[in-house]
Amino acid sequence: MSAISQIIDKAERSLKTAKEIFKTEEYDFALSRAYYTIFYMAEAALMTKDLSYSKHSGVIAAFGQQLIKTGVFDKKLHTILKNAFKRRNIGDYEFNITITKEEAERVINDAEEFFQTVKAYLEKQT
Repeated sequence: MSAISQIIDKAERSLKTAKEIFKTEEYDFALSRAYYTIFYMAEAALMTKDLSYSKHSGVIAAFGQQLIKTGVFDKKLHTILKNAFKRRNIGDYEFNITITKEEAERVINDAEEFFQTVKAYLEKQT
């Protein structure tokens, strides 16, 4: 199994877990797993350009530079990635701000869209 295939599998499991956690009303944790679905798929897409980054901010910036500005993906995907990252940081690191059901649901839905769009791209690359 290639590294990209392994990442796709992990992203798919992360999305499934996000949906399961959402049902338990643990919205911050569900949102975090949904973000990681997006993050993993962004990493996989960058791997098709032989690019790899050690920080989330590097992945986000490179995704914009290498895959959005070049027209590979619509700008909407970069917005999804950036927004999910911001919400995930709040859910994981802020203790006085609550992630709402609606926020978590929106990020999970965005993660589904991001996953499907990037997976279709990756399948064409191999």
